[in-house]
Amino acid sequence: MSSLLEVVDLHKSYGSGSGRVEVLKGISLSVAAGETIALVGASGAGKSTLLHVMGTLDRPTAGKVLFKGDDVFRHGDMQLAAFRNRSIGFVFQFHHLLPEFSALENVMMPALINGMKRVAAEKAAGELLREVGLAHRVTHKPGELSGGEQQRVAIARALVLSPTLLLADEPTGNLDMKTSEEVHELLARLHRSMGITLVIVTHNEKLAARLGKTIQLVDGRIR
Repeated sequence: MSSLLEVVDLHKSYGSGSGRVEVLKGISLSVAAGETIALVGASGAGKSTLLHVMGTLDRPTAGKVLFKGDDVFRHGDMQLAAFRNRSIGFVFQFHHLLPEFSALENVMMPALINGMKRVAAEKAAGELLREVGLAHRVTHKPGELSGGEQQRVAIARALVLSPTLLLADEPTGNLDMKTSEEVHELLARLHRSMGITLVIVTHNEKLAARLGKTIQLVDGRIR
């Protein structure tokens, strides 16, 4: 497998002077195309910070993130936003669906922002909602959906532009055991069918065990 993303000697600090907090302390790792990786570790180890920097939601204090060999942080904020929208899907513990829009409209949103015609966006969103088992819920708003259904909508939204990389931060953290298992199965099936690369921050040992590689962070370093 070829390297899709490389993190090189990554450092991330917040604050300054005596209040400076160093969260990432020289992280280096490689993510191959099609790979599935679990990022694990205690709370405060830097997992979410690393995921955010890998996804260009936050800039590092030092170090590089290379996506297909391109040093992404040499680009400006507008270019980074366009890169994120095109190449990376995000799923968070809190799904951040827009309550006033239907499931279909929520999934369409990134495609419309990217300039896709409404008819094409609606078609892509509908196909993904069928793929995640929600064909019968396309017109329902988030408040009418269960927690598991809302997370399925969030996963469909993350995939609507066919990103190369899906980054997920505790995607089952707010779900019960049965629903968590259903989301695990869904992610595994989407990986097989779409060939998408997965990096998932999780405390769920069962989910981590299902992924191809586990990387443990301890106090801002890879153990």
